[in-house]
Amino acid sequence: MKRSNRLRLRLRELQMIARGLLSSKHVLLAHIIPIRRCNLACTYCNEYDDFSPPVPTEEMLRRIDCLPSLKTAIVTISGGQPLTHPEIETIIRRIRHHGMIAGIITNGYLVNPKKIAALNEAGLEHLQISIDNTQPDEVSMKSLKVLDKKLEYLAEFAEFAVNINSVIGGGIRNPEDAEIITRRAVELGFSNSLGIIHDHTGSVKPLTRREERVYREIRTYGKQSYARFDWFQDNLAHGKPNDWRCRAGARYLYICEDGLVHYCSRNSGYFAFRLCKNT
Repeated sequence: MKRSNRLRLRLRELQMIARGLLSSKHVLLAHIIPIRRCNLACTYCNEYDDFSPPVPTEEMLRRIDCLPSLKTAIVTISGGQPLTHPEIETIIRRIRHHGMIAGIITNGYLVNPKKIAALNEAGLEHLQISIDNTQPDEVSMKSLKVLDKKLEYLAEFAEFAVNINSVIGGGIRNPEDAEIITRRAVELGFSNSLGIIHDHTGSVKPLTRREERVYREIRTYGKQSYARFDWFQDNLAHGKPNDWRCRAGARYLYICEDGLVHYCSRNSGYFAFRLCKNT
């Protein structure tokens, strides 16, 4: 079951990529927020609070129903912490009902066998967990020590694809943690990706010699995420410019909890127009 599901997902991803290359007149990815509240408080994050209620399910379903007319290929659910939404499975089912790829980004804290079974039944196709360190610290509790048992549950029970994202750069205390996290992801059969994060000023700096060694080592691991474009990330790692156009607001939509489309989470408030009319 797992193997057949993942082969079907890979085929759909390849079809999505092909369709995106053939035509630029549709949305490739919609990033939608069903709840702003999070059960953690990572100090670098600007995408959460500790009090917001979930968006009513009927309103979330209405917003998802607006995406097929834009020929949207993928819908990624995040937050806040999306698994705190009481009807997250209903939201996933609606995405799949429209034939769109359904993914979720979570900190993993609420993952357990019962929740995995519910996500399987709802038709979730992709789940990503970003793990920041091997031991929790004052910056982030998203550590391998805390989440390793959750990863084992996913390896055993999940029928959807799982990607583990690790990070370097931006003053990360121990860049070697990213290598340990990546190795564990590969051991469990997951795909892996690596994020180069900005520092406290919002700048992405070239990797240090120590970080560069970790970066090169991680690139040797298998089962990488289809989302990793090495040429782009190589330029970031070495402080070189990228010749590219940001397609936020066109091929990428960031839809906040109020149903407004923004350029991205870092530019919330800009380009804010309603996804659905008459609201």
